[in-house]
Formats: sequence, structure tokens, C-alpha cells
Amino acid sequence: MVMNFVFTEGKYNGSTITILGRNPVLHHVRELLVIGDTGLFRFARGYVEIRTHVFDLKTLDAVVEYNVYVLHY
Repeated sequence: MVMNFVFTEGKYNGSTITILGRNPVLHHVRELLVIGDTGLFRFARGYVEIRTHVFDLKTLDAVVEYNVYVLHY
């Protein structure tokens, strides 16, 4: 999975973070990498813990929590 988070307000306005990794959706907790990106997050590194709270196999709807831990310069 590849996903970009875009900040639109405050100190990080205009900066982005890209996460990358395997996302086995049937696992309760997954971990993906922060591979850096733009603005204040250039050369950033870190990880994301993804937790699924609700997953409906019929509709494929889900409630998912993302906790992002980032080290940037």
C-alpha cells in the first residue's frame, strides 16, 4: 500500500508524508514505513501503526486508526 498524507493547515501546511508497506487487512495491527516526502518532512523517517476497529466483509467498510511516528529534521 502507498498513501500520501497532505497537511493543509498550521505549521506543516503544504508538507506531505508518504507511507509504504504491506497492509494485510485481516490483521488487527499492521506496521508500515514512513519514507519521507516534501516540505518540512523532507528526509523524514518513521513508521505507522494501523489498527482496524471495525471491518464489514459484506460491504468492505472499515473504521481504521492511523498512529504516525515521524522523525524529521
